[in-house]
Amino acid sequence: MVARGELEARPTSHPIVHRTARDLIVLLGAFAAATAIAAAFGAANFGTALSFGQIAFAAALVWVLLTR
Repeated sequence: MVARGELEARPTSHPIVHRTARDLIVLLGAFAAATAIAAAFGAANFGTALSFGQIAFAAALVWVLLTR
């Protein structure tokens, strides 16, 4: 039992978990957004749209690695 005025210790998660989750969201979001945009703008086929998604993923990965 905690006496009045004392702070109760709360378990905290590690900041690296939040950072890693955010980085994964950025990477997958870049891939999905670029693929969707390429498909919407009339890519020749879905493979071509996925290629643009892969390029965006690589660019986002470089950004994530450089900002760490």
